[in-house]
Amino acid sequence: MARRDLESGGGGTKNNRTEENYTAHESSHFYEAETHWTSWLVPMFVVANIAVFVITMYINNCSKNNIGLQGGCVAKFLGRFSFQPMQENPLLGPSSSTLTKMGALRWDNVVNGHQGWRLVTCIWLHAGIIHLLANMLSLIFIGIRLEQQFGFVRIGIIYLVSGFGGSVLSSLFIIDHISVGASGALFGLLGAMLSELITNWTIYSNKAMALLTLLVIIVINLGIGILPHVDNFAHIGGFLVGFLLGFILLPRPQFGWLEQRRLPAGVHLKSKYKTYQYVLWIVSLVLLTAGLTIALVMLFRGEKGYDHCHWCRYLTCVPTSKWECSNGS
Repeated sequence: MARRDLESGGGGTKNNRTEENYTAHESSHFYEAETHWTSWLVPMFVVANIAVFVITMYINNCSKNNIGLQGGCVAKFLGRFSFQPMQENPLLGPSSSTLTKMGALRWDNVVNGHQGWRLVTCIWLHAGIIHLLANMLSLIFIGIRLEQQFGFVRIGIIYLVSGFGGSVLSSLFIIDHISVGASGALFGLLGAMLSELITNWTIYSNKAMALLTLLVIIVINLGIGILPHVDNFAHIGGFLVGFLLGFILLPRPQFGWLEQRRLPAGVHLKSKYKTYQYVLWIVSLVLLTAGLTIALVMLFRGEKGYDHCHWCRYLTCVPTSKWECSNGS
């Protein structure tokens, strides 16, 4: 039972004592009721990603540009929106050249072509309709709940900055292949969910089970990234950025501060956040700023990640008897 510590000059009435005796559970419900947002930004992100994919397929125009090439377009009844041959793109999408034209992430273009804008545009592109559906369903499932709890500004920042961070780390290691997709931004939301749980640990019930469930989801998704042709560096980069941003943007005020509107005038208020939340905020801000700065300097100097971390190739693909890895080193 968490009670407010009030100093009064005289004996309190029964009503006053009743108002003062709030449990942590009740305070948590009070906070949630005051901060419930209507989600509109995440649905707009979904619409934007779908729109960009449709435009990409329109420009790709397989029915015209694939004439004479081996294998026919898939779903020819779609006309210029038909997909590239399965041998070329099994995800049912455009060609690599079309994705590159539309802004896919490619090391040579970013470093030698000075096209840093690709670090942002690539997160709005998808390799195929399967890729698009998987990411958009994940975005709806994860993003809408977060936006309802924390608002569009904070979740929008986490999504976009995490996507950018994933692109930066990916471009440091994936040299010979293009990279597209919102996966880095999605992993940023997962990272923010984890740090939000940690920094607001005291307000949750069944916190151990919530932490375990979230960790299992994260490990499974990162584990999928060790399969070939999956850009796990974008996942890792986005996750780390989102994890740090969660400590910066998602701490909840402690209970005593939340009830300040019900306190009598002249009563000393608690600090808005707990000490450990301030420490995590400062440390995360320093690490995030330093990490992105160092990574960007390395990237635009033309340095390659594998030159500094030889074992990092196993973070994105582990070779087995079933498949080989080509990490673009």
